[in-house]
Amino acid sequence: MNCFKTPPLLWRRLGLLLALVLPTLGCADILRVLSWPGYADADLVKAFEARTGHKVNVTFIDSDEALWQRVQQNQGRDFDVFAVNTAELQRYIHAGLVSPISLARIPNTRHQLPRFRELENIKGLVRQGQVFGVPYTYAEMGLIYDRQQFKTPPSSLTALWDPRYQGKVLVYNSSSHNFTLAAQSLGNHKPFELAGKQWTTTVNQLIALRRNVLGFYTQPDESVELFRDKKAALMLANYGSQQLQLLRRAGADVGYAIPKEGALAWLDTWAILRPTQKSALAHAWINYLLEPAPSQALEMRQGLANTVSEPAHLQPQDRLVWLEPVENSERRQQLWERIYSGDRAARVLGQ
Repeated sequence: MNCFKTPPLLWRRLGLLLALVLPTLGCADILRVLSWPGYADADLVKAFEARTGHKVNVTFIDSDEALWQRVQQNQGRDFDVFAVNTAELQRYIHAGLVSPISLARIPNTRHQLPRFRELENIKGLVRQGQVFGVPYTYAEMGLIYDRQQFKTPPSSLTALWDPRYQGKVLVYNSSSHNFTLAAQSLGNHKPFELAGKQWTTTVNQLIALRRNVLGFYTQPDESVELFRDKKAALMLANYGSQQLQLLRRAGADVGYAIPKEGALAWLDTWAILRPTQKSALAHAWINYLLEPAPSQALEMRQGLANTVSEPAHLQPQDRLVWLEPVENSERRQQLWERIYSGDRAARVLGQ
């Protein structure tokens, strides 16, 4: 005997409620990841899906500018977790787009090298005692050169401006990095903080660079094709040893040098978007990627350094200049677009 008869009207209301709730529950089973190429290979994603029973959708980006546009265009609601370097992370924190991370939910951080566990010593990760990013991988922007066209390895960033290699130089297409690079080449000891007349000299230096290069690239694979097919002599490697490995696999006879000015270096972290409803799954994703298999994949497949073992290609004397927040990223981007389009200095600077 059914002692709890449900009126037909109530059944109809329950049916309507389920129709509204079930799609939401289905979406909650998908972790939306915004990543750089090589950070979330298909087999690694499948292993995580099999372990957790949740699906992962990965979207790849190719520049810091593209990353910012994808995240902020819908106030972080389109993704749950994303990879971002420590310098760029600042504007996401300032905009309230990221949420604090609970290290207690990421126990694999105990396997990281000591310098990557001392988060207070890494600029940009901690604010008011809260952690907003977990170190994952890093690379220095060294100089990749064709051994047949260089008798000795290039020792300075100024080689990118050398007229002997006009039309044979490749540089990463980035407003922020390129302003910093140009400032470094001019001997500016604070390349992240341009002020006054430094803007004019740096713009002129970038215009000279544009005139000397073969072209600008965004993706690692694109840079390999250009270097090989166009017989380039020199490339600023934004992806560092990752590009070096790809070129050597492609049969290129190339060397790698850290310039005397110091190589700009980025440290990418995983951060969690504030609007996400999948914080537990996002923490699990970060924890998983610090396991041995994903960490080794970064090194073996991508040629990138991980945070659990020392890289073999760097020497103790190599100087790395870690990226810092710049004085005005919007202005750098606006001026770079004008430089890239071929404008003269006076037009670039609005004079």
